[in-house]
Amino acid sequence: MENLLGTVGPLVLMFALFYFLLIRPQQKKQKAVTQMQSDLKKGDKVVTIGGLHGFVDSLDEATVVIKCGDGSRLTYDRNAIREVIEK
Repeated sequence: MENLLGTVGPLVLMFALFYFLLIRPQQKKQKAVTQMQSDLKKGDKVVTIGGLHGFVDSLDEATVVIKCGDGSRLTYDRNAIREVIEK
């Protein structure tokens, strides 16, 4: 019994460390990004994953139309929005 605990114990400890240091924070971050993308509203200033800055002009179920500084409108997937700068 003591020999089994000596061999399995470090593996369980290593799995627990990986879970709390790597897996769980990544799940929380992904949940926050998904929540931010679903809470988008018209007029929000956003940045895309490609670095485009603009304002949300219109929203659809899966797409967002972003109005840029020069007046052009570009259509992106909601998943392409990295962050909301100001509401």
